[in-house]
Amino acid sequence: MQDTKLNISTNREHYDHNYAQVNAEALVAQIRDLKRFFDDATKTSTSWHGFYHGGFAERLGRKRVLELGCGDGLNALIMASFGAEVVAVDISHESGRILREASCELQIEGLCVIVGDFATIPFEPHSFDFVVGKAFLHHLTHDLEDNYVAKAACLLKPCGEARFFEPAVNSRLLDALRWMIPVPGRPSILMKRRFRKWKELDPHPERDNSSDHFRRLGTKYFDSVDIVPVGSLERLCRLMPQGSFNRGFRRWAHRAELWLPMYLRMKAARSQLIVFRRPRHSAESSASVH
Repeated sequence: MQDTKLNISTNREHYDHNYAQVNAEALVAQIRDLKRFFDDATKTSTSWHGFYHGGFAERLGRKRVLELGCGDGLNALIMASFGAEVVAVDISHESGRILREASCELQIEGLCVIVGDFATIPFEPHSFDFVVGKAFLHHLTHDLEDNYVAKAACLLKPCGEARFFEPAVNSRLLDALRWMIPVPGRPSILMKRRFRKWKELDPHPERDNSSDHFRRLGTKYFDSVDIVPVGSLERLCRLMPQGSFNRGFRRWAHRAELWLPMYLRMKAARSQLIVFRRPRHSAESSASVH
């Protein structure tokens, strides 16, 4: 229990600080030019490309969606703009501020934001068509993650779907190489002193982010689990300078990886879309929703 409270507290402090820098007006501008932004993002950005894989945007109209870890609020605003009724949850008070300001400016009525720990927020059982999270689960300890996914299963309608986009660590070799390559905000593990200082401030817990882990997790509470590997070729963009060539390569990589054998795509994936369907509803799990 203490570890769970510490994990939530650490994440809240970290993201309150990060999201304090977010300007709601910038999000408003993106939503007002949604077609251009969305088309570019889903072709270029790994997270948007993966999360909206399989025509998810077209399925959102008139659906009730619970987003866990809504972050800066952009995805919640996009889903609401596509016609969904969105309940967005985050532990950061800044997330609440951003979404309230942006939704008010955009006059979006189908969006509700709740600040708090998902585990303690009461919802009606079987009341959502989708429960989603974009880069959310890997911020949780395994115990907390298990509690959240169990509760998500209870909240979904019988034909509902849980959908999460997360990092994928399916190769020890590739993961070791990843840590060696510095990225903005994170030094190389070879720079031992700087890396140790960065690690002390990193809110992510040490945990398993493999596809096998998420498959085992899903089969505890759902009858159907699909894992879609993403970014097996796109990960090479980290070795390239930023610019138009980098952007063009990422667009090509998202298309080209579909021609790779599934085993190779899974092994080399940088990220993964995790889809849980057909939730198992039981009296015991339903009682835990509140």
